[in-house]
Amino acid sequence: MSARRLLAQHGLQPKKSLGQNFLTDVGLLGKIVAAAQLMPGDVVLEVGAGLGHLTRLLAQQAGRVIAIELDERLMPILQDRLADAGNVELVQGDILELPLDSLSLPPDYKVVANLPFYITSAVLQHFLAGELTPACMVVTVQQEVARRIVARPGAMSLLAVSVQFYGQPRVVARIKAGAFYPKPEVDAAVVRIDRHAAPTADLRDTVAFFAVVKAGFAQRRKQLRNSLATGLCRPQAQVVAALEAAGIDPRRRPETLSLQEWTAIARRLNGEH
Repeated sequence: MSARRLLAQHGLQPKKSLGQNFLTDVGLLGKIVAAAQLMPGDVVLEVGAGLGHLTRLLAQQAGRVIAIELDERLMPILQDRLADAGNVELVQGDILELPLDSLSLPPDYKVVANLPFYITSAVLQHFLAGELTPACMVVTVQQEVARRIVARPGAMSLLAVSVQFYGQPRVVARIKAGAFYPKPEVDAAVVRIDRHAAPTADLRDTVAFFAVVKAGFAQRRKQLRNSLATGLCRPQAQVVAALEAAGIDPRRRPETLSLQEWTAIARRLNGEH
């Protein structure tokens, strides 16, 4: 049943404040599920169950589905549509406030979600930088955000570094805006992020690492010697010396650096060399 009709039956309208854009096309939803490569024993955490269309497909392939939904208005719809899915656990709440350790998740759980666009970065950070990182994430995001997530040196951003530090992202499908109800202003893309099997960066202090990266991107139009000196409140001579010791031209701009180069810079600036 279409999202428009299902909502109308319950006297509801989508909430723009919650970024509600429902996807009900079985073919497109099937692509999202296929990208997760689910096995019968997998545990899946779905963020934003919405009207349950994706939830039902996940339940058919996974061993257990924990479906989180913030909008309490949708809970009766979900309970009704998923009444025959005995392997689905519905949780009403804000994923950004729910402690993951309260959900009895195994180390190899997977996240699958048609994310509200406005919380994409926060949700990715919540899972990837948390203590219980999923084995993989398959998320629907704005197409432009997807491009930023998978960017390579020359077009890097803070988001790209933040995601690629923890996992390997790739775009697995694209979805036109017209497939959603209500129709968003931009097209979407499905991104899969696989957790790194081992740390990609030899660092003692990841907090200090990201402080360096954030300082670099805070003034991305400036050269590294200027943006890092300003952002870290360090003498420029000290920053230049660290960059040169790391083999980085101080005149380069942050979007040109690879994850490995950021690691080398952070190690020098944080005294880990």
